Amino acid sequence: MTSVKQFRVEEPATADDLGTGAFVFTDDYSVFDWGKMPDAIPNKGASLCAMGAANFEALEAAGIPTHYRGVIGGGEVVDLGSVASPPREMSIDLTRVPELPHEGREYDYTAYHAAAGENYLIPLEIVFRNTVPVGSSLRSRADPDAFGLGYDGWPDEAIDLPEPVVEFSTKYEESDRYLSRENADYIAGDADVDTLEEIARDVNELVTEKAAEAGLKHEDGKIECLYYEGEIRVADVVGTFDENRFSYEGRQLSKEVLRQYHKRTQPEWAEAVSAAKTEAKAEDVADWRELCATDPEPLEDHVIDAVRDMYTAGTNAYLDRELFDAPPLSAAVEAVEEL
Repeated sequence: MTSVKQFRVEEPATADDLGTGAFVFTDDYSVFDWGKMPDAIPNKGASLCAMGAANFEALEAAGIPTHYRGVIGGGEVVDLGSVASPPREMSIDLTRVPELPHEGREYDYTAYHAAAGENYLIPLEIVFRNTVPVGSSLRSRADPDAFGLGYDGWPDEAIDLPEPVVEFSTKYEESDRYLSRENADYIAGDADVDTLEEIARDVNELVTEKAAEAGLKHEDGKIECLYYEGEIRVADVVGTFDENRFSYEGRQLSKEVLRQYHKRTQPEWAEAVSAAKTEAKAEDVADWRELCATDPEPLEDHVIDAVRDMYTAGTNAYLDRELFDAPPLSAAVEAVEEL
């Protein structure tokens, strides 16, 4: 199980063949890698399922292989256009995910790939960025000149990049870390890192165009991929308000709203999380959560309602379809702006 969706295996993958299964999207959410938070956001899971399905179907139509099989409606696997109500389950092909052994924060990817063979989930997240918002980790890892921006230092405002930037980070380590291209190539195993970047750029372009058609700006996101018999396929979920950052008329429309809300209203917890991650790194401890003495507090009802409307109204706009009973997007964004 992940923090926000459950995983059902129907036919397990083998060394030679993909299996079949499903994601069951819950209304749980996670921020700062905490895992399941105290509250649920109604209809959030269905929002992620619908947006992910729409993007997978667009990718398949564009000739980009994925693990998507369809959404589940009426007990059958169908395309998104065939369902009248928001789906919560997505049928997928399954690959293998070997155990990743580690000693402290030292991870044994050689063992992972020895067990993986030619049918495995690539243990990387491929991140693409169209903008560099204030607070982005990219600001601490590179100068603006590296992207032809012409600034002496990073301005105190979000900056649009002239060309999308693609980076690689770890997926299964307790604390994500960005990688050099050489390290990413090693961790990818038999999968070609250049092909991974090319696919990420294609996905980014598709999501950016779909967002623009809905009046949204696509700021950044990520993909995960599987490797099967020499082919790379897009896996997990793509282009949702959890995996990607979007904005509407300069205002955030993504899980970033929840991140920033917790920073403002629960600063002690946010600071404790940051301190625990730093301490875990210094002490070579994999699980930083055991070092965090503070837990997050539940959200107030009006916050949950506003965030629910953000997810559902945003999905309606992205799909150009009234799949959810939701207010107009402008009203939903204004409500979360006032939190």
